[in-house]
Amino acid sequence: MSTAALLEVEGLNAGYGKSQVLFGMTLRVDAGTCSTLLGRNGMGKTTTIKSIMGLIGPTGGAVRWCGRDVRGRAPHAIARLGLGLVPEGRQVFPNLTVHENLVATAVQRKTGAAAWTLERVHQLFPRLAERASNFGNQLSGGEQQMLAIGRALMTNPQLLILDEATEGLSPLVRQEIWSALRQIKAQGMAILIVDKNLGPLLSLADHHHVVEKGQVVWSGTSEALRADRLALQRYLSVGGGH
Repeated sequence: MSTAALLEVEGLNAGYGKSQVLFGMTLRVDAGTCSTLLGRNGMGKTTTIKSIMGLIGPTGGAVRWCGRDVRGRAPHAIARLGLGLVPEGRQVFPNLTVHENLVATAVQRKTGAAAWTLERVHQLFPRLAERASNFGNQLSGGEQQMLAIGRALMTNPQLLILDEATEGLSPLVRQEIWSALRQIKAQGMAILIVDKNLGPLLSLADHHHVVEKGQVVWSGTSEALRADRLALQRYLSVGGGH
């Protein structure tokens, strides 16, 4: 564990209008590691991500990127620091082609082999090369998710954030997404991921944050989470559906 976190969220309060959702949310992601936000629906995972990305304004606490508080900055300014978001619902541009979606927001922060280019995204997801001239709204859900991941990678972030990484996708496409995320992590990129498929997350992630009613109620390694059956049942309803 490095002493300086890449991303650090501390004591975060946030919500919508008069409805508070986060009550002292705290988490961290270190460079090159994969962390999760786990929990049932409506517990504050998406609100946490929106707060990190500046899409909603927190009412208290801190969001630190490489040690600097970025709370209150505009979303594009936060993204430019090196955070790539794959949002819930994918939000690909429906009237742009796959190629245009990938290059529209591309940023070349890195050079050489480390840089995410069109060619590298096509290697990761060959389907995107095949569908390059198709419009965003002509893609299947799985293809749209590949495109959303590819688009985020094209900004060459230091941290890739995925909200509902495999939600609503077929088992086969899910396998492709998990395989891609393993490759991305192996190449040194930090990942923060929200998903309900615990099995793949236990093998992919280094650290887990279990969220209940807007705060982290459990955190630890995959090994510790596997061993803590009580936490799995109480907070994640493992064995009892979602």
